[in-house]
Amino acid sequence: MFAPRDPDEYLLPSERRVIRFRRHWACLLWDLFEAVGLLFGVVMVSYLLPRSMPLLQNLLWYGGLFVLLRLTYQTLDWYVERIVVTDKRFVITEGIITTNVAMMPVTKVTDISFHRTLMGRLLGYGTLVVESAGQIQALNRIEYLPNANEVYDAISELVFGQKKEQQERFSMLKARRAAVGRDKAKLGK
Repeated sequence: MFAPRDPDEYLLPSERRVIRFRRHWACLLWDLFEAVGLLFGVVMVSYLLPRSMPLLQNLLWYGGLFVLLRLTYQTLDWYVERIVVTDKRFVITEGIITTNVAMMPVTKVTDISFHRTLMGRLLGYGTLVVESAGQIQALNRIEYLPNANEVYDAISELVFGQKKEQQERFSMLKARRAAVGRDKAKLGK
């Protein structure tokens, strides 16, 4: 009842899942460094405070507990968030208590760009910017994309590969009609 739904439950029966992933663990690094720094500060201040101030010591350790609970919540939020790419749309589900589902049709995608910083190259993540016709969509920027090259290739093939096939099929139909038209013209002579 309280567990978040599986992202596949939001997919239609006619959809084919191409790729499913969660953001790279590196998105938690800043939160981890922040929590470690704050806990180190709590320990240092607690050590420096005189023992005659138990109320302040307790408040300080409750603050440390809050920092740990906040880090746990952020880690669970990262774990629950999923990005699913199907043959028809991009879907992102996120949230522990309140679930948010954002979606963008694949047919709206006009351009995809890919960025990797030095840290991204070292740890294996990147940023994918998906541009769409018209307004800015909910999934226009996917940061901390794991296995970025493979995901980028799969999404590019999905978005632009089908368009090439359609163009080739259309040009083949035009060529066939033109050839049939010439053959009918020759038969008429």
